Amino acid sequence: MTTVLIVDDQPMQRFGFRMLLESQDDMAVVGEAGNGSEAVRMTAELHPDVVLMDIRMPGLDGIEATRRIIASGDRTRVLILTTFDLDEYAYAGLRAGASGFLIKDALPEELLSGIRAVASGDAVVAPSLTRRLLDAYADQLPSPSSGSTSAAPAGDGRLSSLTHREREILTVIGQGWTNAEIASRLHLAESTVKTHVGRILAKTGTRDRVQAVILAYDTKLVSPS
Repeated sequence: MTTVLIVDDQPMQRFGFRMLLESQDDMAVVGEAGNGSEAVRMTAELHPDVVLMDIRMPGLDGIEATRRIIASGDRTRVLILTTFDLDEYAYAGLRAGASGFLIKDALPEELLSGIRAVASGDAVVAPSLTRRLLDAYADQLPSPSSGSTSAAPAGDGRLSSLTHREREILTVIGQGWTNAEIASRLHLAESTVKTHVGRILAKTGTRDRVQAVILAYDTKLVSPS
């Protein structure tokens, strides 16, 4: 069962999200918050698997709320809902530690699959969108583990425990390849790719696939095009 905290300053929006999520056998809404401050407090109390986070709210906005939730070290992952496709909010959310982004007019099945993906440690953002975002801002992104904005060399210690295959897969993750594309192009079973990705995340201390992409850029495995 995936537990979700809904954060939005519009009661009707929260109601709609709750109705959709509660129609699923594998999801449970554990609470609703109308602003960022409530979101931070309720996350600390309820420890949901996923916070469905709005950005524009009175008081503490969704970006700062995301930053505080991630900084607390809680296992909760944040899925940000944006009004626009690719803008400064997406970049700020990525820097704050969000595990993914969806547009508010996404189809119901897209929202549900996005929540499930984030809960399982994957990224919601389409690889092509992630690549465009990182190409635009890679030189400004922080290191996933240190928080430093300085670029690390390819011999960075965060990669030292990776096998040759794992380093190869991390590189193509940074290039925006999906698991299916990795499996096809590297002649691997998709289940094997998922295993490799899981090991990469564990060995490098990255929270999810979005952070793995940042690591690939940060360690110069991938360079902005």
